Amino acid sequence: MPYAVQAVFVDMDGTLLDSEKVWDVSLAELAAWLGGELSAAARRRMIGSSLARSVAILHSDLDVIADPESSAAYLTERTAELYRTELVWKPGAYDLLVGLRGVGIPTALVTSTRRYLTEIALDTLGREFFAATVCGDEVRRPKPHPDPYLRAAQLVDVDPARCVAIEDSPLGIASAEAAGCAVLAVPSEVAIEPSANRTVRPTLAGLSVAELADLVPR
Repeated sequence: MPYAVQAVFVDMDGTLLDSEKVWDVSLAELAAWLGGELSAAARRRMIGSSLARSVAILHSDLDVIADPESSAAYLTERTAELYRTELVWKPGAYDLLVGLRGVGIPTALVTSTRRYLTEIALDTLGREFFAATVCGDEVRRPKPHPDPYLRAAQLVDVDPARCVAIEDSPLGIASAEAAGCAVLAVPSEVAIEPSANRTVRPTLAGLSVAELADLVPR
């Protein structure tokens, strides 16, 4: 392989797909169903988070006592309806997946979204692009813990320190960095600052495979 990178790990919501807007709708409807209105600050805290954490934030923000399972079920089913009809690609995401597949760099999908919803999203994304997929309900500790990225590295049989993770949220970035990955941050809803092992780019549009692969030193 002409590249030092062994694999690329990529987040889904807000990174490959412009689906945070879908979650905006389903979360707002859940809040209304519970008799309140979700604050913008609480919504930002949910970006990149697991379903259980998002539900807990919503309940706290609304100051309601509600059954977490009922809220999670409502949110899941409404989001599933929207996933089937409202998903669109983020700029440059499809072309990047095509490019990675073309040169044989394995790509793994690493998402906080549950498997049920991810399978619906994969109808848009294309399963053929991914050597592995790791979902939020398939690890003991979801993002921001390193478990999702460590699991992806295990499934693809690579060293996470020789991999690049593409993320849009602080929680996802924390997860990837804790696993030892180099990170390409493409902010969607929350501003991200560059750091020693993190490159920030406004969009995936125009990103070449070589540029991405070079984030892992030779």
